Amino acid sequence: MPTTLMPGLLLCAIPVAAFLVYVPFVATAVARFQLGYDRSAPRAMFDKLPPYAQRATWAHQNGFEAFIQFAPAVLMAYVTGQTSTLALGAAIAHLVARGLYGLFYILDVPNARSLMYAIGSLSTFTLFVMACRSALL
Repeated sequence: MPTTLMPGLLLCAIPVAAFLVYVPFVATAVARFQLGYDRSAPRAMFDKLPPYAQRATWAHQNGFEAFIQFAPAVLMAYVTGQTSTLALGAAIAHLVARGLYGLFYILDVPNARSLMYAIGSLSTFTLFVMACRSALL
C-alpha cells in the first residue's frame, strides 16, 4: 500500500470508531421499543430491559471510554507522521477489536470480550508510544 494513503486511512479510523460506539445501542433500542418506549423517562427503563440489552448499554457506554483514548492516539500518530503499516495495523486492530467487543458483550462471552478489550487498549497504547517516540527522537 502506498505510504501516501496511510495518513488519510489513519484519520478515517476516527469516524469509524465513533460509529462503532453506537452499534451496540441498536440492541438496546430494539429492546426498548419491544417494552414500549417511555419517552418521559428513557433511562428509568434500564432495569426493565432484558439482560442482553443491559449488556448492550454497558458496551455502548464503554465505547465512549475507549473512543476518548483512541481519537487522540490516532491524532498524535497523524501529527507525528506515523505512516508505517504498524500504525495503520494498530488502528485497524482497535476497530476490529471494538466491533467484536460489543458483540461479545451482548452475547455474554466475558473471556472473549476481555480479550477484545485488551487488544483494543494495546492498539491504542501502541499508537501513543509510536507518536511519543517519534516526537522525542
